[in-house]
Amino acid sequence: MQHIHLGTLEVARIGLGAMGMSTAYTGAGSDDAESIRTVQRALDLGVTLIDTAEIYGPFVNEELIGRAIRGRRDEVVLATKFGLVSHAGAGPWNLDSSPANVRVALEGSLRRLGTDHVDLYYQHRVDPHTPIEETVGVLAELVAEGKIRHLGLSEAGPDTIRRAHAVHPITALQSEYSLWTRDPEPTVLALLRELGIGLVAYSPLGRGFLTGAIRSTADFADDDSRKSNPRFTGENFERNLRAVDEVKAIAAEVGATPAQVALAWVLAQGEDVVPIPGTKRVSRLEENVAADAVQLTSEQIDQLTAVTPAAGEHHNEQQMRMIER
Repeated sequence: MQHIHLGTLEVARIGLGAMGMSTAYTGAGSDDAESIRTVQRALDLGVTLIDTAEIYGPFVNEELIGRAIRGRRDEVVLATKFGLVSHAGAGPWNLDSSPANVRVALEGSLRRLGTDHVDLYYQHRVDPHTPIEETVGVLAELVAEGKIRHLGLSEAGPDTIRRAHAVHPITALQSEYSLWTRDPEPTVLALLRELGIGLVAYSPLGRGFLTGAIRSTADFADDDSRKSNPRFTGENFERNLRAVDEVKAIAAEVGATPAQVALAWVLAQGEDVVPIPGTKRVSRLEENVAADAVQLTSEQIDQLTAVTPAAGEHHNEQQMRMIER
């Protein structure tokens, strides 16, 4: 697989998001053995960037990844995140990027992952109660201590990105980015390129919608996060199927799957953009990784860029409030 750079960090062109192995989607946590095989197969295929977070589970996804990479740590660019668990008593889904919380969070992640350092450590969401300078200040100390190699932000806005980068170089911003989630364009993406920061695109397949495999939500479990996602509900769902059909038509021209074409479009946006499609199955992983070899013409890229925009926000109301615009 081709390699590119996120800032100064070299990674394979396509990464692996691990969240759905343990939480958020139907079937999560039901087959850890297959999830571990998926991570290990990813490494066999040349994937390097493996993405997890302490909130996934919470905690159990990091433990799973720790088991999956045991004995192969040197092959992995290991990324995890802090800030959505307050370790001072408030617990999960409480924003806390205070210096004390960052240190506690990192020690827990290192223990669960079975490693002495994290290659890319993200603030999961911006904490409005802690100045970003204080958060990045303690992260810089942890870099000096050798416990972190590179710093990242997730769903941060332009002002926060600039202020953070002024304290210590930021390697990557993780944001949702796909054919139908274009929020980083044009302001944030232009800023990242000005500062030399890479973009890690999560949900590059629209939580599975852009694969074309989802034609109904009837089979989703009650705790599937997509049950409350505006794009998967009511009239929005029916309207969004049109965009999927447009992607399918182009995929038929290319001789690839809709998922591969959707990922190839993300890859075509620049050599500083790395998608991290998530899956818990080896077969889906192999399909996603094969997108690295898909060649789109400029006309096909333009057609995909013009796909019918998504109806509905890409997160529910509570989650959207945690995203800086």
